[in-house]
Amino acid sequence: MYVIQFLSLWLIPMVIACILLHGTYKRVPTYEAFVEGGKEGIQIAFSLIPYLVGMLVSVSVFRASGALDFFISYMKPFIVPLGLPPEVVPLALIRPISGTASLGIVTDLIATYGPDSFIGRLASTIQGSTETTLYVLTVYFGAVGIRKMGDALKVGLLADLISFIASFFIVLWMFGE
Repeated sequence: MYVIQFLSLWLIPMVIACILLHGTYKRVPTYEAFVEGGKEGIQIAFSLIPYLVGMLVSVSVFRASGALDFFISYMKPFIVPLGLPPEVVPLALIRPISGTASLGIVTDLIATYGPDSFIGRLASTIQGSTETTLYVLTVYFGAVGIRKMGDALKVGLLADLISFIASFFIVLWMFGE
């Protein structure tokens, strides 16, 4: 336990020190490079804002319009016989779009069903094993000007689907129903 505490306190400062020492050894002006990187970081952050606002508005409209609830009610007869709780379907649909919205769904599920319930464990596992694919593609690809993202979208959504299915079976195997 003490080794983990020691590493958690000193690992990041030691990595930063090694980078600075290596840069100094290679005669790189480390402070100037740091300042230049900070300037670029701020410019990138500002260029991401329109894409971020667009994604957040889209998710809010999708939830507020009732489209999400309609879709879940339509899917219920197909997913209940499989043993999949319908309560986690909104998480599976929203997670590839928005991390913040999906975290809100996970928080609601845990508050309602408890962290040690099957639904709570499944929601937590899904949240930790999937990615905000559409968010990443929209914000980051948009910020650097990539317009053709079809293959990245397909692979990302497939990975999310596989992660969702794997989460269900792993939670079922580890904790049962």
